[in-house]
Amino acid sequence: MIIDFHAHYWPADYLDQLERSGGDPSYQRRQRWASDLDADLDGRLRMMDDAGVDLQVLSPGGPQPYFASRDAAIATAQLANDLYQNLVARHQDRFGAFGMVPLPHVDAAIEEAGRALDELGVAGIAIGTSILGTSIADPALDPFYAELDRRGAVLYVHPSGVGAGSPLISPHSLTWVLGAPLEDTIAAAHLIFAGVTARFPNMKVLVSHIGGALPVLLGRLDFLYTDEMPAMDPPPSVLARRMWFDSVAHGDLLAIETACRAYGADKLVMGSDFPYQLDAAYTDAVGFLSRSGIGADAARAILGGNAEGLLGDWLAKRARR
Repeated sequence: MIIDFHAHYWPADYLDQLERSGGDPSYQRRQRWASDLDADLDGRLRMMDDAGVDLQVLSPGGPQPYFASRDAAIATAQLANDLYQNLVARHQDRFGAFGMVPLPHVDAAIEEAGRALDELGVAGIAIGTSILGTSIADPALDPFYAELDRRGAVLYVHPSGVGAGSPLISPHSLTWVLGAPLEDTIAAAHLIFAGVTARFPNMKVLVSHIGGALPVLLGRLDFLYTDEMPAMDPPPSVLARRMWFDSVAHGDLLAIETACRAYGADKLVMGSDFPYQLDAAYTDAVGFLSRSGIGADAARAILGGNAEGLLGDWLAKRARR
C-alpha cells in the first residue's frame, strides 16, 4: 500500500473560521484541488489513482489554529478536526488525517488531541514549526509532548509559513520557496538541541520536506555541538535518526539520496506536498524514488513499508473497520 503522508486539505468552512479568528488563509484560497468542492475531491482521487497512491493522510500545513484567544483557537481546531473527519468518514478507504490542536493553550491542546485521537481516530497530531513566534521546543509545551509520548503518538511537523521569523525571507517573496525548508531545519534542530526527542522517546516525530537542510548539516552539528551544548548526549546525528521525515524533495534525486544516507531509508515515508505537485508531478512524487539511486528495496520501503513502523497501530485499527 502506497501512503502519502504530506497532503493538504482546506475545507472552505475552516478557512472562513481562520479568517474570522484573525488568520490569513489567502494563500491557501488561491490553490486549486485542495478544497472540499466535489470537483476538487474528484480530481484529487483521480490523481491518487493515476499515481498508484492508496491513501492520503491529510493535514492543513501552514494555516494552523493558533491564536492568542483561547476560545478562537479551540473553536477553530475543533471545527477543523470535525471537517477532516467528515471527509475521512465518507472515503475511509482513501483518506486518514492528522489532528490539529489549539496551541499555545497547552491544556486545551492536550484535551483536543485526546478527542482527535480517541474519538475521531486521527493518525497523529500536526503542528507548525513555530507557534505565534515561539519555538516548538519551548518548555511550556512539555506537558503536551508528555501526553503524546504516553500515547506513543505521531507528531507531524510542517512549516508555519512565517519566513522563519526573518526579515530577510518573507519581504523578498521567499516565504515558501526558501522559508519553509528553513523552518523545517530550525524546528528539527530545536527539538534535538532542547532535548525534546531525548525526553519523549515514544513520541514519533515526523518532519516535512526531508527535514529541510538537516541532511547536509548533520556532520556540522556533530562537529560543533559541543561548543553550544557540551552536555548533549548522544550527539545530534543520533537524535536526528530517531525522527522520521517525509520524502518531499520535488523530484530532486540528489536530495532524496542524501536524506537516505543521512537518516537511513528506513526513517523516510512518502510525501507529495499535494496540491503543490499535481498530475504528472504528483505521479512523479512516487516515481522519482524508483528513479533515484537509493535502490528498489529502499524505494518500496519509503512508499509504504516504513509506514508500519510509524503508524502500525493506527493502520491495524483502520484495517479492522
